[in-house]
Amino acid sequence: MTASIVGWAHTPFGKFDAETVESLVTRVANEALTDAGISAGDVDEIVLGHFNAGFSPQDFTASLVLQADPQFRFKPATRVENACATGSAAVHQGIRAIQTGAKIVLVVGVEQMTKTPGPEIGRNLLRASYLPEDGETPAGFAGVFGKIAQAYFQKYGDQSDALALIAAKNHKNGVANPYAQMRKDFGFEFCRAESDKNPFVAGPLKRTDCSLVSDGAAALVLTDSETAKTMGKAVNFRATAHAQDFLPMSKRDILQFEGCTVAWQRALEQAGAKLSDLSFVETHDCFTVAELIEYEAMGLTPRGQGARAILEGWTLKDGKLPINPSGGLKAKGHPIGATGVSMHVMSAMQLTGQAPEGMQLKNPELAGIFNMGGAAVANYVSLLEPAK
Repeated sequence: MTASIVGWAHTPFGKFDAETVESLVTRVANEALTDAGISAGDVDEIVLGHFNAGFSPQDFTASLVLQADPQFRFKPATRVENACATGSAAVHQGIRAIQTGAKIVLVVGVEQMTKTPGPEIGRNLLRASYLPEDGETPAGFAGVFGKIAQAYFQKYGDQSDALALIAAKNHKNGVANPYAQMRKDFGFEFCRAESDKNPFVAGPLKRTDCSLVSDGAAALVLTDSETAKTMGKAVNFRATAHAQDFLPMSKRDILQFEGCTVAWQRALEQAGAKLSDLSFVETHDCFTVAELIEYEAMGLTPRGQGARAILEGWTLKDGKLPINPSGGLKAKGHPIGATGVSMHVMSAMQLTGQAPEGMQLKNPELAGIFNMGGAAVANYVSLLEPAK
């Protein structure tokens, strides 16, 4: 049975001192129901994506969704977590609920990170690594990807131009996204040069190579494709895939995001599609080097040649495969539990022609989403198309 997205909601991402995990969750839950034209009583099941890992004092958060409406009381509600892929884990869990008989599922993703002091943010994020190997990494999770970038540079040469072009592309795209945390076109020169405002953070990675610490939430209403035909709008899942890899980086070649490759291959095979059939991709650019390696892992370029895709303009908004037209995590922000849900909302908006002005692509027909937890440990791909 095919699952469909029939409604969505998305807060702006940013720093929101007046918000809480509860206020963010209840807001998007209600807005998504309104968008789908249904009531809380119509929902059969609730799935919440919330990483937490110390960011929020309130744990055991699945029931917070019930605060949105008394009609949610006694509905099944489960929280899922799979590091930075938590949002997609929630979406895929919601699809499974549809496949086993639920008619309408509400999926919510949320994180509030900015109230946490800086050093603690680093410690919390590092929990998405294998602590026996990476626990003492300077600069936390950025340090982990700094080591990956350094190893990539050693093997394939200095890729600083490519990383700066990826950062500049995503920041430029983010200007047109009203939900993005940073709506500023920095340009290649600023992203390329070390400066007081753009210092090196870890290895060859500068501040513009790293995604933002964010608060925010997003939500989707899922239903089966038959029910979707009776709704105001619908976007169908043409394929989904999830490949989990070893947590220790020592057990794999970290310059090959093999789990990413496997997830893409499975999804494309399931859809009976090729990468060239995609209209655009929202991919997990937690760091610019991740997007670079993902170009290779998804099959856009051979290994070691990811830079070609950005140097030759393939992944620009008017290129042969636009990547992160939303601005990606780089500009949009990365509230961990919300990120994967956000990627699905942004893609659904594009496919229904409802993306914000300036962000909307021309008649997209097939969207690819890649959401990653850890350093290519949890790998989720979704392929979406507008309901015919």
